[in-house]
Amino acid sequence: MKLWDKGFSTDQKIDHFTVGNDRELDLLLAKYDVIASKAHAKMLGDVGLITKDESEDLVRELDSIAKTIDGGTFTIEDSFEDMHSKIEFLLIEKLGNTGKKIHTARSRNDQVLVAMQLYLKNELTEIKSEVRILFDLLLDLAETHRSTLLPGYTHLQIAMPSSFGLWFSAYAESLIDDLYFVNAAYKIADQNPLGSAAGYGSSFPVDRTSTTKEMGFTTMKYNVVAAQMGRGKVEKAAAFGISSIASTLSKLAMDICLYMSQNFDFITFPDELTTGSSIMPHKKNPDVFELIRAKCNKIQAVPNQLVLITNNLPSGYHRDLQLVKEVIVPAIQDIKACLELMHFSLKEIKVNDKILEDPKYNYLFSVDTLNELVKNGMPFRDAYKKMGAEIEAGTFQPKKDIHHTHEGSLGNLCLEEIREKMKGITDHYI
Repeated sequence: MKLWDKGFSTDQKIDHFTVGNDRELDLLLAKYDVIASKAHAKMLGDVGLITKDESEDLVRELDSIAKTIDGGTFTIEDSFEDMHSKIEFLLIEKLGNTGKKIHTARSRNDQVLVAMQLYLKNELTEIKSEVRILFDLLLDLAETHRSTLLPGYTHLQIAMPSSFGLWFSAYAESLIDDLYFVNAAYKIADQNPLGSAAGYGSSFPVDRTSTTKEMGFTTMKYNVVAAQMGRGKVEKAAAFGISSIASTLSKLAMDICLYMSQNFDFITFPDELTTGSSIMPHKKNPDVFELIRAKCNKIQAVPNQLVLITNNLPSGYHRDLQLVKEVIVPAIQDIKACLELMHFSLKEIKVNDKILEDPKYNYLFSVDTLNELVKNGMPFRDAYKKMGAEIEAGTFQPKKDIHHTHEGSLGNLCLEEIREKMKGITDHYI
C-alpha cells in the first residue's frame, strides 16, 4: 500500500530504489507517527472535519497500534512503503471508511516532519541524560584522583605537570560545551510542523495551535513553507550537536588508548574490558576505546553528509530529503552506544599514582622552578636563560613542591563550579 497510489504498478526495481531502507528505520519512528496521528485525529474531530465518534475511534485504534509498537510486534512488511502506509492500512482494516479519513488535511511530508521532530526531541533528551551520567562519573573520578600528578604533553613532548583531577574534569567541562549545541538542536526541533501539509498549507480549517499543545511542542513553525524547509535542517542541527559530543568522546578515547600503552603506563583496565591477540599472549588491547574513537570520528562526518544532501535544494519538497533519515538515525543510535560504553568502561579505570617517579619526568617541573626564581625577583628572561643553561649542562634540580592556586589549575579544580555550570545547561529543554 502506498499513500500516493493511483491504481497502477511501479516497477519493482524502481520501488526498491525509492523506498530504500525506510521500513527498517521507520520501526524506530513509528511510535512518533502514532503520537502525531492521535493529535491530528483529535483536532479533526474538534474542528468538525470528522465526527466526534470517528475521532474517538481513530484515537482508540491508534492506542492499540502504539501498544504493538511498544511490545515489539509491530512490523512493516514489504507490501507497505513505510510506517505511514502500514498504520493507515491497520486503521482502515479496523475502522473501514473512518480509517480512510485520517489523512484528511495532511501530507506524508508533514507526517515525516512531525514524526522526525518528535523523535529528535526524545533522542536529544536521552542523549543529554547519558552525557550527564558520564559527566558525573568524570567529576567523581576527578575528585578521587585530584592530587595524583600526571605528565602534561605539548607536541607529544614532556611539558608541564598536570593531574588526573585536571584530566578527568577537563573532559567533564568539555561535555558542557557539547550540550550547548544539543540544546540549540532541541530548540529547533521543538516547533510543530504539522499542518504544513505538502509545504503550502491546506484549505481545510485545521487548528495547528491545538496539535502543538497536544504533542508537547513549545511553539509551532508558523510559516508552512518554512516548516517544510525545516526538513533536513532539523536533522542537521541534531547532527552538529551529536558530532560535538563525538569529538569529545573521540579525543578521550584516544587519550585512553595512548595512556594504556606500555610506553606510557598511566592507566589500566580489568582484563574483561580489553582483548587479547591471536598470537601474542601478553596483549591487552583497548578495542572498546578504539571502536568508540572510530565510531565517533564517523559521527563527526554526519553534518557534512547532510550539508551535501541538502545545501543546493530550492524550497519545496524533493525526494533527496528521504536520505537524511538514513544518515541521522543510525548516528544517533551510535552516539548513545558510545556514551553508554564509555561510562561502562571508564568506571573501572585504574590510575597509576607513581608515574612521576620516573626521572625522565623531572623536566615537567622546569617552568615551576623558573617561576620560583621570578617570584624571588629575577627577571623572567634571565630566569629562562638560567634554567635553559642548567638543563643543557645536566645540573637542573627540579622544584617538585608545586603550588598552583588560580581557578581551574591543578591546585584549584573548581569542581563545584563546573557542576553548577552543567546543572544550568541540563535544566533547559528537558
